[in-house]
Amino acid sequence: MSQSQPKQMNFGRGPRMGAPAEKAKNQKATLARVWHYVKQQKLGLFLSIFFVMASTFLSLAGPYMIGHIIDDYIIKKDIDGTIRLGIVLAVIFTVASILTWLQTYVMIQVAMKTIRTLRLDLFQKLQTLTLRFFDQRALGDLMSRVTNDIDNLNTALAQSVTQIVSSILTVIGVSIAMFTLSWQLAIVTLIIIPLIVFTTKQIIKRSSKNYAARQRDLGKLNGYIEEMITGAEVLTLFGKEQQTIDIFHQQNENLRNSAQRAEITSGLLGPINNFMNNLGLAVVIGTGAFLAVKGVVTVGIIAAFVTYTRQFFRPLNQLSNLLNTFQSAIAGAERVFEIMDEPSEVSDVPNAIEASSLKGDVVFKQVSFSYVPDKPVLKNIHFHAKAGETIALVGPTGSGKTTIINLLTRFYDVDQGEILIDGHNIEHYQMAGIRQRVGVVLQDTYLFSGTIRENIRFGKLDATDEEVVEAAKIANAHHFIKYLPAQYDTPVQAGGANLSQGQRQLIAIARAILENADILILDEATSSVDTQTEVDIQKGLQHLMRGRTSFVIAHRLKTIENADQILVIQQGEIVEQGSHHELMQQQGIYRHLQQKLLLEQVE
Repeated sequence: MSQSQPKQMNFGRGPRMGAPAEKAKNQKATLARVWHYVKQQKLGLFLSIFFVMASTFLSLAGPYMIGHIIDDYIIKKDIDGTIRLGIVLAVIFTVASILTWLQTYVMIQVAMKTIRTLRLDLFQKLQTLTLRFFDQRALGDLMSRVTNDIDNLNTALAQSVTQIVSSILTVIGVSIAMFTLSWQLAIVTLIIIPLIVFTTKQIIKRSSKNYAARQRDLGKLNGYIEEMITGAEVLTLFGKEQQTIDIFHQQNENLRNSAQRAEITSGLLGPINNFMNNLGLAVVIGTGAFLAVKGVVTVGIIAAFVTYTRQFFRPLNQLSNLLNTFQSAIAGAERVFEIMDEPSEVSDVPNAIEASSLKGDVVFKQVSFSYVPDKPVLKNIHFHAKAGETIALVGPTGSGKTTIINLLTRFYDVDQGEILIDGHNIEHYQMAGIRQRVGVVLQDTYLFSGTIRENIRFGKLDATDEEVVEAAKIANAHHFIKYLPAQYDTPVQAGGANLSQGQRQLIAIARAILENADILILDEATSSVDTQTEVDIQKGLQHLMRGRTSFVIAHRLKTIENADQILVIQQGEIVEQGSHHELMQQQGIYRHLQQKLLLEQVE
């Protein structure tokens, strides 16, 4: 593609991307933004919290009844009373289990709907970002954010809200119950809490940046995999398979190291908390035995306390593990919100003009533009394309021809000057309208998964089958489509991998023909077809271009000799301008290019 935009080949250096920070910049702000999405599911949250409160209450009632059964029935050898309360206890535990399942089920629904909304918002945001954004990032890294990072957040949400509420209610309820039964044993139990909080805080502090690094390395690896799969043919042609494997091995090793550090650090929580729990339980049992001997507590109270102690430490462990899980989720959420906070460099101005139709009068007024600051690609470009004229852009690769097209389609906005369409600044139009009224056939054609019919109809979604076939005939695509097994219903692989480059380009031309836009852009539209096919396509294009303002980029100068204006562009500037006849008389660059082409044909 004749484009001056910097598209670096970074073979051997990993994917192009802005590496995220190794640790969360603002966890509280990220959590607040996640909560903004979660709270939209108010009914589900209410039901889930209700089930949590009910199941927690029943779980707290269990140990109290166990102590009551021991002291009032088992010790007194009251078999009937023991059986009766044992049945009640079984019912309580059964209902508590059902409520626990219900709260999990409802919370999963809340999490799924929340993630659905967040992923939709992220995808919609991606549709508003400019080519500049995508040029600076690897596709695999973006895919990782849309899928893996959001899935990590989904896992955390499905477990978080109910666990937080349940843990808080359990700690409060158990504390009240323990102090009611024996304030001495309650104080002994609470002594271990500061130690648990301290160790948990230290582990979370160290694991946070490791989780962020893991997400970063996973994004890099996904980006590299995507790039290598896309460029597999080039890799094979240049025999770089082993070098590719070596680079993949290094990036894979980086991911293993960061993931291992994150998992090992966070993995300390479980064993340490179990040790603290068992230590606290041992202290409670020892103290309880001493108090029982002194007649301060009963055996039933000790039994209830042992159960309450486990219930007391369990939510503390859950909160610790929840915070640990959240490190990965927050790291992923921050990467998602990083994309959502990207400015949409090109956007509609207030009260933008609706471009329902265009005459096609285009003026570039002293337009300058650069992809990278202080490195201008276009310098003071000035020309006037009257409605219905054909403007040809000629020049060496990298001179800025395709950049002019990118500005005309508002993929970018100009740095200086202005572009006028029908007398209005292009920035004053609604972007959707401009892009709907400007038809483009690029050199690098992309087809979507689906059928050939659907790909052609992409230019006009409500087109009839007859209109699709007619567009294909004008583009000279019908002659090969009719020989395919399913003709227009033949499946197309993503990118059109099961079609030749020439066939893909013919379909793209048919798509543009069907769109019936007011302004037509052909960027090397016939570069991948044979000479005979090119002649046939030119006839169809002449029919299509009749009465429309057309911009044509072509290295085959024969195809643009009939253009109304030819702009010769070199190093971002228009160095010659005029018709074919006028430029041939100037003895300049255009004439030199024509003579060079003739010599190549003779040779």
